[in-house]
Amino acid sequence: MNYRQEREAWEKENLSEKACLSANSAGRKEPIEPCPIRTCFCRDRDRIIHSKAFRRLKQKTQVFLSPVGDHYRTRLIHTLEVSQISRDIARALRLNEDLTEAIALGHDLGHTPFGHAGERVLNELCSFPFHHNEQSVRVCETIERLNLCREVLDGILHHTSSGTPSTLEGKVVQISDWIAYINHDIDDAERGGIISRGDLPWSAKTVLGLSSGERINTMITAVLSESQKQGDVAMAPDVLAATKELRQFLFDNVYFGSAAKQEESKAQRMIARLFEYFTEDPGRIPPEYRRIVEEDGAERAICDYVSGMTDLYSVKLYKELFIPSSWEV
Repeated sequence: MNYRQEREAWEKENLSEKACLSANSAGRKEPIEPCPIRTCFCRDRDRIIHSKAFRRLKQKTQVFLSPVGDHYRTRLIHTLEVSQISRDIARALRLNEDLTEAIALGHDLGHTPFGHAGERVLNELCSFPFHHNEQSVRVCETIERLNLCREVLDGILHHTSSGTPSTLEGKVVQISDWIAYINHDIDDAERGGIISRGDLPWSAKTVLGLSSGERINTMITAVLSESQKQGDVAMAPDVLAATKELRQFLFDNVYFGSAAKQEESKAQRMIARLFEYFTEDPGRIPPEYRRIVEEDGAERAICDYVSGMTDLYSVKLYKELFIPSSWEV
């Protein structure tokens, strides 16, 4: 047997009967020869990491728009934290860690510049619905043509709260996304002076703990115990209630109306102006998007281009197009 076959045999022998085995994958849209070293899900993880969209996550907003401090999360750091939590849970439940990691690393590839503010404005501008999870799948299938396995694409598509992943590995990423962003957004908001630890609901702190590490440990432990009890991925009811309370606290005190969000309206106007500029003449978009114009129309191609921009690139492009520069004699 080659290395891949040995790994597939190990999965069959050691993983849970409810795990998604690499050898049982539903495959890819375009079949390819198996790799002698990597399983299909390992291969997908590598394809995602080497994609251009993954690299751009380092300059995309998580909560704070273009923060000055070095320690605020970007979309890339969020993705890595989701991956770490997901892998810990998958390993403990004897699920497929490689599939879980691939979904986690790819789940936010379609996020816009300036986070959910960019997502909202593109949803308003486009004649079709724009949601970052669907755009993440589009990045993988159409824009970069990564040709990922169906299980990975399913987990990416359904990672949001309203989704229902078809694999337990996808459900692990879905709940890990919650655990990651609730805790790191609290940490960033405290660092930015938006909230203090004393502002957090006392009832939630009593259940989850005071520090970020304590909360994450409590949440993960609650997922492991309840999942083993139910035979599905779930969180213990008391911890889930406290987690939802913290999430609502963030919406009320950080995500809307706080000092961290004061620049969002400017970012949205900037994205809208860029979208309008390229709509006036679709020939202005880069050559690599011309294929999408032919296949899916100009509006779709413009949306793909604008949504793929980083915060820094969109600001730089806006300045070049619409802000007069000084004339040097």
